[in-house]
Amino acid sequence: MSPHAQSSSDQSRALGLSTLAFTLNFAVWTIFAIIGVQIKTELGLSETQFGILVATPILTGSLTRLILGIWTEQFGGRIVFPLQMLLAATATWLLTMAETYPMFLLAALGVGLAGGSFAIGVAYVSHWYPREKQGTALGIFGAGNVGAAVTKFGAPFVMVAYGWEAVANVWALGLAAIAIVFFLFAKNDPVFEARRKSGAKAATIFQQLAPLKNMQVWRFSLYYFFVFGAFVALALWLPHYLVDVYSVDIRTAGMAAAAFSLSASIFRAYGGHLSDRFGARKVMYWTFGFSLIMLFMLSYPPTTYTVHAVAGDITFSTRMGFGAFVLAIFALGFFMSLGKAAVYKHIPAYYPDNVGSVGGLVGMIGGLGGFVLPIIFGALLDLTGIYTTCFAFLFILVGIALTWMHFAVRNMEAANPTVPRAQLPELPEFEGMPIPEAPAAAVLTEWEPENAEFWDAKGRKIARRNLWISIPALLLAFSVWMVWSVVVARLPAIGFDFEQGQLFWLAALPGLSGATLRIFYSFMVPIFGGRLWTTLSTASLLLPAMGIGYAVQNPETPYLIFLVLALLCGFGGGNFASSMANISFFYPKAEKGNALALNAGLGNLGVSVMQFLVPVVITMGVFGALGGDPQPLSDGGQLWLQNAGFVWVPFIVLATIAAYLGMNDIASAKSSFSDQAIIFSRKHNWIMCILYTGTFGSFIGYAAGFPLLMKTQFPEVNVLQYAFLGPLVGALSRAGTGWISDRFGGGRVTFWTFAGMIVAVYGVLQFLPSEANTAGNFWGFFACFMALFFLTGVGNASTFQMIPSIMRQEIPRLMPELDEAATRTQSERESAAIIAFTSAIAAYGAFFIPKSYGTSIAVTGAPNGALWAFLGFYAICAVICWVFYSRKSAPVPC
Repeated sequence: MSPHAQSSSDQSRALGLSTLAFTLNFAVWTIFAIIGVQIKTELGLSETQFGILVATPILTGSLTRLILGIWTEQFGGRIVFPLQMLLAATATWLLTMAETYPMFLLAALGVGLAGGSFAIGVAYVSHWYPREKQGTALGIFGAGNVGAAVTKFGAPFVMVAYGWEAVANVWALGLAAIAIVFFLFAKNDPVFEARRKSGAKAATIFQQLAPLKNMQVWRFSLYYFFVFGAFVALALWLPHYLVDVYSVDIRTAGMAAAAFSLSASIFRAYGGHLSDRFGARKVMYWTFGFSLIMLFMLSYPPTTYTVHAVAGDITFSTRMGFGAFVLAIFALGFFMSLGKAAVYKHIPAYYPDNVGSVGGLVGMIGGLGGFVLPIIFGALLDLTGIYTTCFAFLFILVGIALTWMHFAVRNMEAANPTVPRAQLPELPEFEGMPIPEAPAAAVLTEWEPENAEFWDAKGRKIARRNLWISIPALLLAFSVWMVWSVVVARLPAIGFDFEQGQLFWLAALPGLSGATLRIFYSFMVPIFGGRLWTTLSTASLLLPAMGIGYAVQNPETPYLIFLVLALLCGFGGGNFASSMANISFFYPKAEKGNALALNAGLGNLGVSVMQFLVPVVITMGVFGALGGDPQPLSDGGQLWLQNAGFVWVPFIVLATIAAYLGMNDIASAKSSFSDQAIIFSRKHNWIMCILYTGTFGSFIGYAAGFPLLMKTQFPEVNVLQYAFLGPLVGALSRAGTGWISDRFGGGRVTFWTFAGMIVAVYGVLQFLPSEANTAGNFWGFFACFMALFFLTGVGNASTFQMIPSIMRQEIPRLMPELDEAATRTQSERESAAIIAFTSAIAAYGAFFIPKSYGTSIAVTGAPNGALWAFLGFYAICAVICWVFYSRKSAPVPC
């Protein structure tokens, strides 16, 4: 019977029973990860002896996988699975009778039979499902790896209450019970049943072993040696590692190690789904690439640095805290989980008649990784005395696997020069086999937003999807960019002895680096594509977010480290230029102003979200033990300032994944830097840089300096209660007023915006503390600043609406030789580049405005001088706008 003919109820029954059985088998197989710690103490074992003990069950479970897989093909999973479970349960029960180290090793060999269950389940489950669903089905089955987490969660409490012997007894009884349930309720798989009814003989052992001579099987085995073998090894090693390195008790160590086992197990089902949808090769690239990053972080040992400075040595240390370690291994487990599913996506698809033998061999090699690696970990620790050498070894292993896979793929492409890359088989050895249908391309080769029929049929839907993925990514970028505006104001309260000038520098530096990065980011989208660049630029936000979380936990952290982190926050500022350039390509001119206003306005909202959320999360232990200890305040209170960075990490990860999976590149938007560099010869590029600096530069500069300015001028006010309102008003006004410029013209709106900003700044000056009014008037000051923020938002939208309008008029004059289509393409390309470049120049406002406050206060004792300079600049902007764009006889009316 074909798997296609099976009822969904029979398929679900087979998958459910197999997954439950595998979960309990895996819980038994990793039992030494918990009970082994107490046995080590009782027997006085060395590190190497302990490594051998916990790895011995893995040896049996690995070596038996090949023969168990073959027997499953011959005798059926309904018979082989229960027999294997009963034998493993018996060995686990007998474990409690061991008294010496050799006896424990002998018993551990029997316990290891539980690990062989994987090969049985792969062969049994794959026969129930058609090819296009096998990845997901085997991913769900493989999620039974969560049994390791079951042991980590439950075994420590049973062991503490009743001893390790009770753990062995309870786990043995549970496995025996599921063996009986499986035999009573499971059915023969359709392939075995069809063979039984026809009287055909099963393939011999030699026939099933024949595919093992193919090199790709052994490469699969190397992949699985890491994604599964290293998972098992770490599941066994981590409790011991955490107890020794972080001095936690066994229950805490078990819970923390369970976080790794959990992520490395439950997401396997999702890995199967991704492999079915996007291809296993692509998932393997994700697995190896991100694993390299995680392992590099984990392999870096605690280190003390000494910088020989002019004023004396500066000494500081780097060490991954307990919470950061748990987060890192959770992320590592996630990608290993995807990789496990991706490896086994191939086997039943290309070896349908040899799933037992091929799956058994790959599983055996992977399982041997779980045996060999703990021994290597222990030997490396004995040899070097450095605990992180285990992660360094895995880093090298992943590098080898990734290199081998990449060259194999490139060799395949070289051998098939006429076949599109998306249609190539998963691996070079599969040439000649059915070519899988190519997944939907992320590159849009046809994109005509000005074509009403195309726009209504599919263009609008695609553009909106890209816009609504871009907005949260940009919101997070602004949040990280401006996070110093809140953090800096709280540093003195938790023991950082920085001078006021140093604090203003920290508040200003993200603006400086963000603005500078925008110049480069301006040209990245046409070079790399909006999808790839959005993914990379969003992921880069993890560096400052996590760095802040670590740095603020120690008042001894040098000022130099804070300067570096402040500069890294500029990654968030740079994202705006590329994000706006990318979205501008997707929309027709009739909707471009509103789309850009939504992207920028709701993205700008990140400043307000940050200034509202951070003051809340730093007052509580949001992440529990994972987030680290609170910092004491002088008044006896506590502050979790690290949460100002950590709170963004999960959202950044989600936004990065969403950008990669959901966004598109536009083929016609591709161009080199030299093609875009023509904007430097355009007069209106430089004029719009001035005007946009007056609007957006003011918005971002005021947002960066507003909390600190209020704190210095009105020290009696709790500024963090109100700081978020300014950016909120500015962001919402930008998002909500783009239509006004589309209707009345961006030039007119921009002119009247500058006129209003002049009045608002003058009002701010009247309410500041002065000789005549020593205390000043906070509410008058606050109201004028709210008006100022509102006007900057309106001006932000209107100036960006002007740019496409200006270039549509200028390109026909400057390049009359172009036809209509080429003129439209050139104007859109230059508009996008100018939008991005002007945003880069304007972003320097995030540096100059806070720095101007600091300089004015240092020189005159008040910020008035800086505000008068801003007022004069707005007057210049108003005149420029009137002369070139808003008067009736303007050269380029808009």
